Amino acid sequence: MARPTPQTFDKRKVVAENRRARFDYHIEDKLEAGIVLTGTEVKSLRFGEGSIAESYAEVKDGQVWLINSNVPEFSHGNRFNHEPKRPRKLLLHEREIDRLTGAVERKGMTLVPLSIYFNSRGRAKVELALAKGKNVADKRQTIKERDWARDKARLMRDHG
Repeated sequence: MARPTPQTFDKRKVVAENRRARFDYHIEDKLEAGIVLTGTEVKSLRFGEGSIAESYAEVKDGQVWLINSNVPEFSHGNRFNHEPKRPRKLLLHEREIDRLTGAVERKGMTLVPLSIYFNSRGRAKVELALAKGKNVADKRQTIKERDWARDKARLMRDHG
């Protein structure tokens, strides 16, 4: 019997975060995936460099790939340094890949990386979300809710 996965992931050191994704997409489901990295990529991420702002994930030939993520070259790397924007393979169970493939193909959803972090064991992980794109009206509603929450907090602080 499989052990249930925890809902919140044990994030120790967040390296890169895609804050725009929560504004542009309705987040349906989140999952944690391992990421295949080379040595200089790991060193660069440990120094806190890296960006997933314009990146996305796609399923190709039964494997999930992180596309367009930027991990800059390691400053002390030599001729074995890595390519900054190469596609990186994500490590998921076959059942999870099948579920993601079905959601992307049938429901028109998108795989969006929310963050790259190191867990408590020191492994690099990607928090991947199954998301549906928002239209302009939904984005306006999100802005209204955010502004109202800010104004409400300000009123409570001043008059509370």
